Amino acid sequence: MDLESEILREHSKHQTVRIARWIGDDRRRFRKLMELFLHGEYRVTQRSAWIVSECYEQHPRLITPWLPALLKKMQEPGVHDAVKRNVVRMLQCIEIPTPLLGTVVSLCFDYLNSVDAPIAVKAHSMTVLTRIAEREPDLKRELRDSIELMLPYAAPAIHARARMVMKRLKAETAPT
Repeated sequence: MDLESEILREHSKHQTVRIARWIGDDRRRFRKLMELFLHGEYRVTQRSAWIVSECYEQHPRLITPWLPALLKKMQEPGVHDAVKRNVVRMLQCIEIPTPLLGTVVSLCFDYLNSVDAPIAVKAHSMTVLTRIAEREPDLKRELRDSIELMLPYAAPAIHARARMVMKRLKAETAPT
């Protein structure tokens, strides 16, 4: 399969799943996808973000060695929102290695506090930060404060996620 041509041929759920199934747990094919995701032209990067996320759903162990590169890609100026959305979506479930925690916390707080960040990126960032706060309890206060500050201006989806996150944060700090 000519992976780049297939990525550009059609942008649909069907095509995303088809390509992800072709990649399977083959590390060489996944490397090819990641090279296109990390270094491809804008549209290839945008479309491959969804495929990377789909591959993660099927074979999560493939993504771990690529975490530093994914975080770096998210920070590139002008990167497509699909990259941010799909990477932060994966970070919700990944056990983030300790050396990368600072970078992930910083990125997620930046997205959470940004007026321009897409709703899905903000919502996923809340979940990532909640999971990290379970490991690093000192972050709980900052996370609660950030959520409370943005709620008056937030979309309904953010309110729904914020309720779940705040309930989870309070449950963890309640006396037993």
